[in-house]
Amino acid sequence: MTTMPRSLILAAALAGLAFTGAARAAQIVVSNYGVAANGMPYAVAMEKGFFRDEGADVSGILSSSGGGTTIRNLLGGNLDYGEVDLAGTVAAIEQGNDLHIISDNVLTVGEFVWAVKPDSPIKSLKDFKGRKIGYTNPRSTSQALNILLVQTIGLTQADVEPVKVGGFGEQVVALNLGAIEVATLADPVWSKNSAKLRTVVRAADALPPLCNVIGVATGKAMAEHGDFLRAVLRARRKAVEFMYAHPDEAGDIVARVYDLDPAIARQAVRNLTTMAPGATLPYWGVGRFDIKGMDAMIAAQRGVGAYSGTPDWGKMIDRSFLADDLRKDY
Repeated sequence: MTTMPRSLILAAALAGLAFTGAARAAQIVVSNYGVAANGMPYAVAMEKGFFRDEGADVSGILSSSGGGTTIRNLLGGNLDYGEVDLAGTVAAIEQGNDLHIISDNVLTVGEFVWAVKPDSPIKSLKDFKGRKIGYTNPRSTSQALNILLVQTIGLTQADVEPVKVGGFGEQVVALNLGAIEVATLADPVWSKNSAKLRTVVRAADALPPLCNVIGVATGKAMAEHGDFLRAVLRARRKAVEFMYAHPDEAGDIVARVYDLDPAIARQAVRNLTTMAPGATLPYWGVGRFDIKGMDAMIAAQRGVGAYSGTPDWGKMIDRSFLADDLRKDY
């Protein structure tokens, strides 16, 4: 047997390591993936092969019921990337967790609408006074948005009767049973039920841009798997751009992943890719930061007791994983 020179053995070993690193498969975690609208671009990125094309071998997308669960999955599961709500991430960072915000993913709360039964006497936002308005759970985004919404017409939380219902689908049931008079709904649940309900006001028409969810990574992932993170963000950007250019095809993809009727999924995607008159930012962003929207969401979360501090964005945000053209904020 011919003896291989040591230099060739070393070169072969290094090449093998490089190949292993390039082929590394990893999961990512996305809050409410398969349920809420924020995660729809990841379904498109998987279906269209954008992760693969950009060099990110994403083996699967874990879902979770919300911010705290997503962060626990990210840290406990030794995962590299997650999409999660802003206030939960800020609180986790301030508690000493090794997390960093690397992208601003959903720039508005445009998936939300306030709806009533067709025969309801509630015709406009001013009719909300004294009414039972549903929200999901305490300290939730829906609760915070209810407070912001009534404030736009000079009312306070004491002028309405907020009712904890526990979920968006549950609010539809509660509305039909008369337990609430206004349901706070979000796509795709809204699109599923829009034929049986009447919209009173849309968040896109009544509220300013509010940071909805962000992309986060651990310090360990940033140090060891930076190329993977950059590839994930590039692939998500391609998916978002595809959704705006081809909303019906994107809707068909979402329908399969979210187990929705294709017509409902198409409607949901069209709703969220069509900017409201006067809107300044899209629903799905491609990563660029809107600090004003982040501040506004933090203020809204303070209103429901979900957060009480003042974030130091300079320490929490790392823009280095975004493409060069996205590093300048809105």
